[in-house]
Amino acid sequence: MFILRVHSVDTEQPITTTEEIEFYTTTSPSNPNPKFNERRGVVHLYRKASQSSFPNPSSHSASLFVVAVPNYLSTSDFIRFAGPHLDNITYLVFIRNDGMEDRYSVLIELVDQSAADAFYCSLNGKRFSPAEAELCHILFTDSVEYTELGEIASTPPVGFTELPTCPICLERLDPDTSGILSTFCDHSFQCSCTSKWTYLSCTVCRFCQQQDEKPACSICGSLENLWVCLICGFLGCGRYKEGHAVKHWKDTQHCYSLELISQQIWDYVGDGYVHRLNQSKADVKSVEMNYRCMSIEGTCGSCGYGDDSGINEAIYSSKVEAIFDEYSHLLATELEKQRQSYESLLAEAKSKRDSSIAEAVEKAVTSEMQDIQSKLDKCTEEKNALAEINRYLIKNQQVWHEKVKEIEEREASQLRLKDEKILDLEEQIRDLKVYIEAQKTLIDMTDSDSIRGGTLLPVPPMQSSSANTRKHKKSGRRKN
Repeated sequence: MFILRVHSVDTEQPITTTEEIEFYTTTSPSNPNPKFNERRGVVHLYRKASQSSFPNPSSHSASLFVVAVPNYLSTSDFIRFAGPHLDNITYLVFIRNDGMEDRYSVLIELVDQSAADAFYCSLNGKRFSPAEAELCHILFTDSVEYTELGEIASTPPVGFTELPTCPICLERLDPDTSGILSTFCDHSFQCSCTSKWTYLSCTVCRFCQQQDEKPACSICGSLENLWVCLICGFLGCGRYKEGHAVKHWKDTQHCYSLELISQQIWDYVGDGYVHRLNQSKADVKSVEMNYRCMSIEGTCGSCGYGDDSGINEAIYSSKVEAIFDEYSHLLATELEKQRQSYESLLAEAKSKRDSSIAEAVEKAVTSEMQDIQSKLDKCTEEKNALAEINRYLIKNQQVWHEKVKEIEEREASQLRLKDEKILDLEEQIRDLKVYIEAQKTLIDMTDSDSIRGGTLLPVPPMQSSSANTRKHKKSGRRKN
């Protein structure tokens, strides 16, 4: 089941030109004044994640949504395309987006469920023009909400996921996801189907069409393993690089992403590929996916599909889906194993690198500590030796001080004794001189008569002083 949220600040404007009124009146005489309006806005398409998008009686409603109509098809041309179903249309809105110059969408309300089934079976998968390649894709809608807040319009309701509104991107998805049964081709990388849209307003289609350019991740600039979001066109690298595509899904809940190399679509919620497979495994030729009539009675008589004609297609479809599921599961399993293997190798390499770095650091620190310790021990030994030499020198200094003092005292005592001895000798010499002179005098006077009968008196010394007296006394004492 699908729901619509339209971000629009515009109001519905009725289509009231004279040419169009005459056209409607001519085309549908029984309903000359249907309610046909036009408004501008951005359409957000959501599907219930837990249910299949295949049309079934339980998911039918009286509201239909035409995903994309080429812009070369005017409103009058689309009304002409609707043809005999105009009598059952009660409300029709053309929704145009200023950013999408190559297409517009149409919301249709019909009188009842059977009219909606007839409209769907008659026009779904039909070309808008026999000379063009664009197909009409119609979806049953459960509800339509209009809001002026872009944040509310772009936020998926609980249990719903957003789908792209580009018809080519919708055709890339498998029918169970997109609800689109028939396609022009499988939109693989060798197809040039994107050229059928004039302006290529879809970012994803531009990336697929511009093969000469080298796209890069919008965050890190990586050129490998690139994925583009089908909803907003964000280009990011895969989980085996920096994982910016996965981070974009977690931030925005845009779960469908296209790998640029393989052109396969990955569903992050379902964790598997949801790309459409419509090629025969035997001859690798394109196979048109036909399905049974979607009306309540089982056949509507206008679509050309019946219960009997769809048996073979259903069997083939189930086989293809089984092969696809098995392939997707096998691929996901192998990728998970590869991821775990590479993560373990990275963890092991990181552990070895950390251990080698720690070992090298420890070895360098230990060597440096040993060198420092050896230098410290050497300095300690030198310090102890110098301290011992210093103590020895201090001790010798004291001894030599005592010896020098003793020698000085001895020399001073010897000098005093020497001086005393010299004085004593000088006194003795003087005494001898006096004695010798006295003897000479006596000898000279022996023969003289002048001294006969005389008296000999002592003669006082020539120099008399207290110091000489003391010396003579001392000398006399020594002689005695």
